[in-house]
Amino acid sequence: MENKVLEVKNVSKSYDNYLALNNVSLSINQGTIFGLLGPNGAGKTSLIRIINQITMPDSGTILFNGKPLSQSHIKQIGYLPEERGLYKSMKVGEQVLYLARLKGIEKSEAKTKIDFWFKKFGIESWWNKKIEELSKGMAQKIQFIVTVLHEPKLLIFDEPFSGFDPINAEIIKNEILLLKEKGATIIFSTHRMESVEELCDDIALMNKSNLILNGNLSAVKESFKQNIFEVKLKIFEEHKSIEAIHKKIDIIENIFDPIKNINSFKIQLAQGKTANDLLSELSKAGSIILFKELIPSVNDIFIHAVKMDSYAIA
Repeated sequence: MENKVLEVKNVSKSYDNYLALNNVSLSINQGTIFGLLGPNGAGKTSLIRIINQITMPDSGTILFNGKPLSQSHIKQIGYLPEERGLYKSMKVGEQVLYLARLKGIEKSEAKTKIDFWFKKFGIESWWNKKIEELSKGMAQKIQFIVTVLHEPKLLIFDEPFSGFDPINAEIIKNEILLLKEKGATIIFSTHRMESVEELCDDIALMNKSNLILNGNLSAVKESFKQNIFEVKLKIFEEHKSIEAIHKKIDIIENIFDPIKNINSFKIQLAQGKTANDLLSELSKAGSIILFKELIPSVNDIFIHAVKMDSYAIA
């Protein structure tokens, strides 16, 4: 049986007359990276704020390791908000130490942990700098350290790569994967769909306060397949005309390269036919150079699901 670190059950939240969350339910397994996705205003931040106990739900329950979420769980959660919360005029070292002490870490242990992370990121010389002296990316590194320093069981990263150049974004991405390997459970909220592809085990997609899609990332991608294949084919001399192929196969795109004498097709599999059937037909017409099924990207799924949901609401 999978160990659920977090279970959100029928949670709703309104602000005045605005419904931010509408009966949302989801669960997050231990040791996984969970992508919480959705357009701006979908309800992601409202849910994250409730998990962090910044606000409370109007109805519904949240369980943390099988028990109702309470103040005692705060020290087991690390939160990196999209809007960073460091004190700009305070020195870096003093600030990280202060925030570590707030998380219940003894001073000597906190210093040891801070030294470890500062050396890991090569920022030992930043100790006496003020946050206002740092670039956005440099401040991001400090905020990341503050978030993970107390080794929480649940980490919530809201747009963690914001402000980073590609090199430092890669460093943070690898650190997130390492934290997962060490047993941390991670909620990952971002608009960077390529990062979701790389990092996430499971995803939930929200739109207009509702949960519209939820599940294992691979299974979700499988469910959105349209049986479309990319094929590169060198047609036999006796079949230079592709009319014969058209009669048996639904070609939705064809690009011919006259230099290489290769046709690049996008083909939709007919109802009741298998990939083997398609391969058999193609092999009669030419030499198959490439044959692969096109799996939709997370970005494609995001756009399609949100559009369909918006049409349904309208």
